[in-house]
Amino acid sequence: MATEHIDVRYVAGLARLELSDEECSVFQRQLEAILGHVESLTQLDVEGIEPTSYPAPVYDVMREDIPSASLPREAVLANAPDQAQDQIRVPKVIADA
Repeated sequence: MATEHIDVRYVAGLARLELSDEECSVFQRQLEAILGHVESLTQLDVEGIEPTSYPAPVYDVMREDIPSASLPREAVLANAPDQAQDQIRVPKVIADA
């Protein structure tokens, strides 16, 4: 593995976690296995593959009873229970202190 050794006990201290020696040993092996897998991914040929945020295409999800085209502002305001200055008014919410 080309990465440096990562000290699990040090990282646990940064996260303010108290780990036993056995837990540190288990987590160290798991971390090294994860980093080994990530390193093996760097050897894949990804030439010509577009970078994506999601593994599958993501589309806008709308309820069936709402048309996919955006509603005109006037229609939204006409259906609002209370409005002022071309804005929908909502009740003030103040949490009890």
